[in-house]
Amino acid sequence: MGEKNLTEKNFAEVIAGEKPVLVDFWAPWCGPCQMMTPIVKEVAKETKGVVVGKVNIDENPKLAEKYNVMSVPTFLMFKKGKVVDQIVEAVSKETLIAVIKKHLDK
Repeated sequence: MGEKNLTEKNFAEVIAGEKPVLVDFWAPWCGPCQMMTPIVKEVAKETKGVVVGKVNIDENPKLAEKYNVMSVPTFLMFKKGKVVDQIVEAVSKETLIAVIKKHLDK
């Protein structure tokens, strides 16, 4: 499955679903976010049983504020609408996959 573009309109519905959701909070002006883009795309394609979403914080500032996103990239892992994990930095593909797998079996 590919990445899903999340906005203030569809965010609540997506994170409340049955599948866990990894959300990448990013901004177009953020260098590390640009480096993460191909990694996030690969993770979205290769990982089954999870939704991978992206939130542009410039276009969706209320979401960034609601989840206290102070720097980007920030990755939040949601299960049934609740944050269950957080990463605040650019990380490896393996790290993202490990976070996802940690929450797939619970």
